Amino acid sequence: MTDTPTPKSSNQMWGGRFADGPDAIMEAINASIGFDKRMAAQDIAGSRAHAAMLGATGILERSDVDAIREGLLTVLSEIEVGTFQFSTALEDIHMNVEARLKDLIGDPAGRLHTGRSRNDQVATDFKLWVRDQLDAAERGLLALMRALLAQAEAGADWVMPGFTHLQTAQPVTWGHHMMAYVEMFGRDLGRVRDARVRMNTSPLGAAALAGTSFPIDRHMTAEALGFDTPAANSLDAVSDRDFALEFLGAASICAIHLSRFAEELVIWSSAQFRFVTLSDRFSTGSSIMPQKKNPDAAELIRAKVGRIFGANTALMMVMKGLPLTYSKDMQEDKEQVFDAADNLMLALAAMTGMVSDMTANRESLAAAAGSGFSTATDLADWLVRVLGLPFREAHHITGSLVALAEQKGCDLPDLSLDEMQSAHAGITNDVFDVLGVENSVRSRISYGGTAPERVREQVSRWKDLIS
Repeated sequence: MTDTPTPKSSNQMWGGRFADGPDAIMEAINASIGFDKRMAAQDIAGSRAHAAMLGATGILERSDVDAIREGLLTVLSEIEVGTFQFSTALEDIHMNVEARLKDLIGDPAGRLHTGRSRNDQVATDFKLWVRDQLDAAERGLLALMRALLAQAEAGADWVMPGFTHLQTAQPVTWGHHMMAYVEMFGRDLGRVRDARVRMNTSPLGAAALAGTSFPIDRHMTAEALGFDTPAANSLDAVSDRDFALEFLGAASICAIHLSRFAEELVIWSSAQFRFVTLSDRFSTGSSIMPQKKNPDAAELIRAKVGRIFGANTALMMVMKGLPLTYSKDMQEDKEQVFDAADNLMLALAAMTGMVSDMTANRESLAAAAGSGFSTATDLADWLVRVLGLPFREAHHITGSLVALAEQKGCDLPDLSLDEMQSAHAGITNDVFDVLGVENSVRSRISYGGTAPERVREQVSRWKDLIS
């Protein structure tokens, strides 16, 4: 696909970058075909539905409707195979399609615009495009969640350290950690589905802003395009971009979750952690250091959040001060959404690939799980549960034993019973049963806890929810 060149003239006021005259400058700032041609399929779908309705209501002759339908299919085919000539002089996708349609079928093409405006046309096209992206995001999230569920099921009883402040806190299981991200992406899935329900009203037929005097059937076009109902207020229909903002909002939160997980994969795949091994498919080497295996896919996912946040902020700034109804400012609504959607889908696909391919290093996870006094809380809980101590006293005793173990250069289970009893005489040999990391994770049986049986229950629940 190529852009049709436009004539040039001198520009003495601006010169340099703009060698064309003021008319060419206006064309450059006014034209949106460079990016809104991405909505060609949606534009043609909307026009086909509108033409069919015009025929069904008797507004157009059947011969005109048939010519328009066949002509639009030809235009779509030309666009899909790359022979369509886009022109900046025709401003946008709507006028480019209509001009080519006129070349193909003559006068009937001019009747297609009866009962509609570019205002409701672009709102309809954009809604259809965003709806497609919400559907794509749903598919991407489901694929990622299934990959995480497979990891969680395989490692439901593999111990690893749980962290707060990136410091060892308590032992958890690999499966439990994977399921935390299933919960996050499950909320993203809910936001995507919820946004799709709320946005699914049709602007088509709202015309410029006030509706139309033609006896159109907006319910017919809404149904043909898969909308639940026509938008109920013509002013709102042409000026609403909430659907795009909701998509960007949901994308931004999802990008946060992707970025958090990406950060963990960067850390976990390092030589200092060795928690996971990422596949070669999602890693790169160094141009100078032959030993390097860089988690570049994770790092790039981590960076995508900036672009998606930026798109969200940009569109909010475009919309924040606009009076009803349509203003040309709203032409700036699409590029940010297009970019955010592209990057979200790419990040979801890359993360799904990494999760599917990565190998959790069970031995490294287990070795780290027992370090850093990770069972200190289990000791404090035992003192409360078995000896009946107030928790604050148990906390103090445990802290003193941690200090002793640190001084001796060992972990809590390595202290002798005599050393334990130096902190409290009531401690018995039974305390050592709770100090192992395997025992620790098995004991966390509260709903939502890290015990392997609870992890498997949550895996089963989510499998049912997304099956």
